[in-house]
Amino acid sequence: MPDLFNVSYIKEYFPQIMSNFPITMEITICSFILGVSLALAFALIKMKKIPVLYQIEIFLVSLIRGTPMVIQLYLSFYGIPILIKYLNYFLEWDFDIYDIPAMVYVIACFTINEAAYNSEVIRAAFGSIDKSQREAAKSLGMNGWQVLVRVIIPEAFTVALPTLVNSLISLMKSTSLAFTCEVIDITAKGKILAGRSYRYFEAYVTLALIYWVCTIVIERGGHWLEEKWKIPGGSHT
Repeated sequence: MPDLFNVSYIKEYFPQIMSNFPITMEITICSFILGVSLALAFALIKMKKIPVLYQIEIFLVSLIRGTPMVIQLYLSFYGIPILIKYLNYFLEWDFDIYDIPAMVYVIACFTINEAAYNSEVIRAAFGSIDKSQREAAKSLGMNGWQVLVRVIIPEAFTVALPTLVNSLISLMKSTSLAFTCEVIDITAKGKILAGRSYRYFEAYVTLALIYWVCTIVIERGGHWLEEKWKIPGGSHT
């Protein structure tokens, strides 16, 4: 019988692929935290319709939503160095683009992508907060900034949490494209191992299991937070 599938290769590949797991997690966590922070800024800009920034936000969101992720990664990987060269020339900076790790371009791309998609989620969460909450906070003597930080943002976060958890799951899976920018994450490591032994199926089965388990862990964490904060709904995909 031909050796079409061999579990021993999965056992062999697993620890080697997991050695690059910190890279995948670094991309995921950094991009998500920065992306949600930028999404909050985008949401406030859109709600306040701040001149110039509002037009830039609309352009970025439209561009991100209208282009594939892999194209965005290429634009980041090849475009940011060009931008830095222009800045070096016009502002007389001295940044060496060759000293910038490829990871920076990848995180920058995923950050903007997360911000573009989650800005609408956060804006909708802001809109769901009853005006009476703001009025009550102001009656206690809070100024506009205190109301935003102490009342609106915390409540908006609890409303947006289920969708943000889904976004985190999608982001974690999307990091599998990081290899297009020469970043050796777990997917890239799996491809390298498969190319050496020509056991592609076993390598991709190993990767599928790793991503699957990570998705389950994130889902469980999201459900735990929803229960802790008594957030209604929140099904994950």
